[in-house]
Amino acid sequence: MRVVLASTSPARLMLLRQAGVEPETRSPDVDEDAVIAAVERGEGRRLSPTEHVLLLARRKAAAVAAVIEAEEPEFAGLVLGGDSMFELDGEILGKPYTPENAIARWHAMRGRTGILHSGHAVVRLRPTTAPAEAHAVAAASVAFAADVSDAEIEAYVATGEPLLVAGAFTVDSLGGPFITRVEGDPSTVVGMSLSTLRSLVRELGVDWTSLWNRS
Repeated sequence: MRVVLASTSPARLMLLRQAGVEPETRSPDVDEDAVIAAVERGEGRRLSPTEHVLLLARRKAAAVAAVIEAEEPEFAGLVLGGDSMFELDGEILGKPYTPENAIARWHAMRGRTGILHSGHAVVRLRPTTAPAEAHAVAAASVAFAADVSDAEIEAYVATGEPLLVAGAFTVDSLGGPFITRVEGDPSTVVGMSLSTLRSLVRELGVDWTSLWNRS
C-alpha cells in the first residue's frame, strides 16, 4: 500500500523509515499561521495546544490528499499529516527560527519540564470511494537538565539544529544529551507517535505491517 507523508520534515521521514515504512513525501500547501489566525478570529478565542496541532495536522493531510485525488484518481493508499508544538507554562512554543529566540528558549527550559503535543491525521484514499479520515493527538513530557551551561546552549544553537524544530530541541540528535527524561511515546517528541499512527491506520481498516516496504 502506498504511503504519502504530507510533510518535508527530515525527522518524520527518518522516523517512518526506522519503523519500516518508506513513504513518498509531498509538501502541503498550508499557510499555518493564516489557518490558526482565521480559526481563532472566527471563534473569538485562542486554540489550546491540542486543538492547534490537530487542526494543522488535519489541514496538511487534507491538502495533500486533495492534490493526489485530482492528479491520481486511481491512487490507493494513505496520507499522513502531522504537526507538533511544545508547551511550557501554558505557552505554545513553535519553531524559534532565530538564534536569539532559541537561546532564550533554552534559558527558560533548562531544569524544567514541558509537554510536546503532536497532532496526527491519516486519510485513506481509494478509487471510487470517498476519503476516510482518522485523527488524534499524542503528548509526551520532556525534562531538561538543570546544569546545561550558557556555553553549551550557545554551542548547540550555533549548530542550527534547534532553529526549525518545535520547542527548539531534538531528542534523537544533538539535543538528546541535554534531556533527562521523556514520559510518553518517545517517538512523539521526534515528530509523530508511531503507536498513535498504528491505531489510526487500524481504525481505517489497514494493518500496520502491510505498510512495511523497507528491507
